[in-house]
Amino acid sequence: MAELPKTIEEAIAQSREATIAAIADGYTRLKVELVFPELKSLPIVPQFLPAFEELGSQLKVFFPDTGAAALARREWGEVPFKIEDLGSTRARVPGKIKPEDEIFLLVEPSAVEIAQVEELCQAAGDRPVVLLMPQLEDAATIGIGYAARALRDRFLNTLESCYYIRPLSGAALFRCYPSPWQVWRETDEDYQLVAEQSQRPVGEAIDQILAAPDGNSSTDSTDAPPIKKPGLFTNMQRFLRALTR
Repeated sequence: MAELPKTIEEAIAQSREATIAAIADGYTRLKVELVFPELKSLPIVPQFLPAFEELGSQLKVFFPDTGAAALARREWGEVPFKIEDLGSTRARVPGKIKPEDEIFLLVEPSAVEIAQVEELCQAAGDRPVVLLMPQLEDAATIGIGYAARALRDRFLNTLESCYYIRPLSGAALFRCYPSPWQVWRETDEDYQLVAEQSQRPVGEAIDQILAAPDGNSSTDSTDAPPIKKPGLFTNMQRFLRALTR
């Protein structure tokens, strides 16, 4: 069972291992989600790429638009893999998928690009497509009419979330493939695993899990307050600040 990471570096390392394991088990449409509002994708990508470094030019990294792709080329310089953008229309996407490409990494696509993302996945066939830090939470609500919503729902249901970590109020929602979805509660010293589920819990389901007694609560009889160790998200906040300096 995967343990809740203590730092962003550890989370990225876990996400690499989870992605490799999911691909080895036959999954080809994957999401890697580190859901922290302050976290930017560009510094994360180079730390995630070692999972595919042996592929060299057979790896293609997609960004949502030409500006983001140009920024990556400028920041990274010479790289062994290919950098592309989705473009503004679906018609451009299939032409960017080449026979020699073996795997595709799509960085931070949003609900606005959902049609292009689906087109890319269709053009990729049975080759793996990994969505790194996608912003697709509201994809099913963008667009007009039943057909638009159905298209998004149908596509989103094909994506396997192989890695997910998100801070909640006094808790964390976590999944690291092949482990199930987990809810962790913050304690005085660390985080405690309180539930595992095969499907992602949302909304009231998470509230009910956290409201249930765990049988491990205790009262400190001394006058001194307990010393709280630096927790998961304290360490992550330090890392985030370092990235933005």
